[in-house]
Amino acid sequence: MPLLEARNLSRSFGSTMALADLSIVIEPGEIVALMGANGAGKSTFVKILSGVLSPDSGAVTFKGRSFAPASPAEARMAGVVTVHQSTDLVGIPGLTVGDALLLNRFADPRRPFMVSPGRVRAEALAMLSEAGFSLPVDRDFADLSAADRQLVAIARALADKAELLILDEPTASLSAGESERLYAALLALKRRGIAILYISHRMADLQALADRVVVLRGGQAVASFTRPVDFDQTIEAMIGRPLSQVWLKPRQSSAKPVLELTEIRLLAAARPFDLTLHRGEVVAITGVLGAGKSRLLSALFGAGRLAGGQMRLEGQPYKPRNPQAAITAGVVMAGEDRHRSSLMPPEWPGVSIAATISLPYLRRWYPSGLIRAGRERAKAVEAIRRLGIRAAGPDASVWTLSGGNQQKVVLARWEAEPSKVLLLDEPFQGVDVGARRDIVSAIRSRPDRAALIATSDPEEAIEVADRVLVLDHHSLVDSKTATMEPARETAG
Repeated sequence: MPLLEARNLSRSFGSTMALADLSIVIEPGEIVALMGANGAGKSTFVKILSGVLSPDSGAVTFKGRSFAPASPAEARMAGVVTVHQSTDLVGIPGLTVGDALLLNRFADPRRPFMVSPGRVRAEALAMLSEAGFSLPVDRDFADLSAADRQLVAIARALADKAELLILDEPTASLSAGESERLYAALLALKRRGIAILYISHRMADLQALADRVVVLRGGQAVASFTRPVDFDQTIEAMIGRPLSQVWLKPRQSSAKPVLELTEIRLLAAARPFDLTLHRGEVVAITGVLGAGKSRLLSALFGAGRLAGGQMRLEGQPYKPRNPQAAITAGVVMAGEDRHRSSLMPPEWPGVSIAATISLPYLRRWYPSGLIRAGRERAKAVEAIRRLGIRAAGPDASVWTLSGGNQQKVVLARWEAEPSKVLLLDEPFQGVDVGARRDIVSAIRSRPDRAALIATSDPEEAIEVADRVLVLDHHSLVDSKTATMEPARETAG
């Protein structure tokens, strides 16, 4: 018997049909990934299962019985618990991890109002043990990584005896390493028979977790794929047209080559490939986790090495010894984890917007060693205006900004001086839709340089790029051959 069965669900908002006869079945211990473009109906379906909305027609059964929760609390009591992308409501600064784990119990009128710290700690440890997680229960919740905050939310859901866990874009703000930790935790839950409905359009997530991928478009389930899931078929189902219409968009023949890669090998055993970037062109490279996207960008930025091949920058041989040499040559990069690769630690000096932007240029801007604050501030003021950075001013700490505004500051750094090639590794990670729109506009507004973007999200690639290429097993491939089979290495 299916754990959950949704039959012919429909829901409209005025003249907009959000769901149209949607039917989905989820089995016990199954991880079903729900994929679809913005507006496909994913959120509406989740809200119906969570008790936030009710359908106009259709029905849901859970464990063989009619399921129509009137609130999230009612859904949770039945065994369906939703963990949202944002963990802002999971805990707040000043609460310990143990406090955050027990928030639902504190709000339960059937439980004692006064609870000793020792009791809180003991119950929190018991919850973590039951979930199979290891977290520091005495640490301030604000000090946890994004991945650990997700684990707190999941542990709390399991304490409510969840049999179906709904996760909404849980890796959107996680680094690759943090995502791997979350994958391991979710696969352990699957082995215990807990079903997971996983909302995502990140191919790395689907590769690591999904037993089945259901694609929504226009409020309907238009396709369902089981492992191994074909990369192209999934994206074609999501966007509703052949990839031949979106992967390659012709450039004007007069555009000048800026970066030419010939017979490139990312690994000694990988198939060589060629790639040319033209001035004013935005090229996105997508593919599953481990395909080699980050390895390629690191080599172009002088932070890694190629196994073979030649590079030419504006017709001249290009082989940067280190990132500083790449920057000097006009090749700049924003790394995948901005907190580690682009921002100064919060306890260090130089965490203001102005100082963050000027960091790579200190020797060139101030050869005497005397920093002119006025120049820094002027660059920052211009960046705040141009990119729409929401901040108190140029002296505001970047650590007080949202993820999207932090990423705008990182991009502003490489807008401060002319460059020839901009490299961006997962630039929309942890970025909301509004900020993403601003960043896309900034990337595409520079006809004087080329941009190469690595992203595991094909929808993002299609949105931002003139050309979208697929990297698979450390080589560029025809888009019709790339699948969600595991790549040979775990590094992206």
